Amino acid sequence: MSNYETLRLSQLKRNSSASNWSGGMQLLETVVSTQEEAKRLAESGAPEGTAVFAEEQTGGRGRMGRKWHSPRGKGIWMSVVLRPKLPLLLTPQLTLLAGVAVCTAIRRVTGVEAGIKWPNDLLAGGRKICGILLESSLREGGLHYCIAGIGIAVNLTEDDYPDYLRGVGTSLLIQRGGIPVDRSELAGEVLAELEYQYNLYMEQGFKPIRELWESMSVTLGRQIVLNTPQGRSEGTAVGLDDNGGLLLKDDSGHITNVCSGEIEII
Repeated sequence: MSNYETLRLSQLKRNSSASNWSGGMQLLETVVSTQEEAKRLAESGAPEGTAVFAEEQTGGRGRMGRKWHSPRGKGIWMSVVLRPKLPLLLTPQLTLLAGVAVCTAIRRVTGVEAGIKWPNDLLAGGRKICGILLESSLREGGLHYCIAGIGIAVNLTEDDYPDYLRGVGTSLLIQRGGIPVDRSELAGEVLAELEYQYNLYMEQGFKPIRELWESMSVTLGRQIVLNTPQGRSEGTAVGLDDNGGLLLKDDSGHITNVCSGEIEII
């Protein structure tokens, strides 16, 4: 963060409020991956809400093992330990929950009208601004913990992107016409909003999260191409099912539940 002390103060404020999360915060300089650091802490018994932030990742990753571009001092690279009492089947809902939390925080702090692309990307101006990666650990047949990884491109310029990401990725600074964002303020808001949405989910289930997600979606109502290991299909994204899967309606009116895959918006 540009000012670690600001983020520390936001943590103290969170801990002094009616918080159910007792986890602390690690603010690191350079790491291979905040996911790996958070996993290490989770394995050693770190409580729910433990958060790891890094100025730079040298081996950050997204879904399907893709490399995540994490230049020093330019973004929010973070991972949070979660210990939900959920069946493994429902853990994809946590990815959608994290998307709602991050999108809400970005809109509130920066004014950028980010939107959520199923299942785990946030877009602004049609380009990717944030990725979310949820990884789960099982023990004795049940869910032991989850790590929610969040990468937000905050103050990257066009020149900060390698050639293969130009035209694909964007940042909050670019979307704000060159006006920088206080990363500590945004990081604190993301953490607070994530806890709020998580508590809402634990109290009321998936329904309120699904409604918020659908209101922020840039996928629903759009014609999309879906790529899965089973093949390629096209249709219109019409909603989410009860588990968080995407409902895809083809030209004949048949609706398919999609649990995983890569989508392209036409």
